[in-house]
Amino acid sequence: MRMLLIGAPGAGKGTQAELIATRFGITHISSGDLLRTHVNEGTAIGRQAKEYLARGDLVPDAVVMDMLRKPTVAATASGGYVLDGFPRTVDQAKAAYETARGLGVAVEVAVYLEVRPAELTRRLLARGRGQDDTPDVIEHRLEVFEAKTRPMLDYYQEREELITVNGARPVNEVAWSITVQLQQLARRSQRAGA
Repeated sequence: MRMLLIGAPGAGKGTQAELIATRFGITHISSGDLLRTHVNEGTAIGRQAKEYLARGDLVPDAVVMDMLRKPTVAATASGGYVLDGFPRTVDQAKAAYETARGLGVAVEVAVYLEVRPAELTRRLLARGRGQDDTPDVIEHRLEVFEAKTRPMLDYYQEREELITVNGARPVNEVAWSITVQLQQLARRSQRAGA
């Protein structure tokens, strides 16, 4: 299973990705965690990404796709992946699909964690990781999500399966809802293939 989690900052993508990875025995790949690791280690990718992250802007596509190539290929070979944090725009999704399709690692299903902006802001302020979780940067990040990432929902609805889940509920309820819908999707796929 190769899946993508879509949600605004603070929607719970990382938490749900870990639960899904454990439940289905696949690898959790977080573009944000990978970027932070590269920044902390001062790699070439990290140096390129640092200034974008500090402003709350999106890191250029080529940088992120280069960073994700090896982890997605390795995860696919070991059973699949759940990816959170990338792609974040329709153009990124299209470019990622072309690259991933050529490698045999393209996303099969997208899951959208839907959470209202007020709840997202509350969560991000409570999390308070540092300079990227100030009120001004949070507001900018949510605006970037609405303008650039939300349009991806239509893209994935047309190209793959898109599952929408109320991400404002308690963590275990969200995980249960995702699991049930993924199992229903798997049963439909098996019937179609039979």
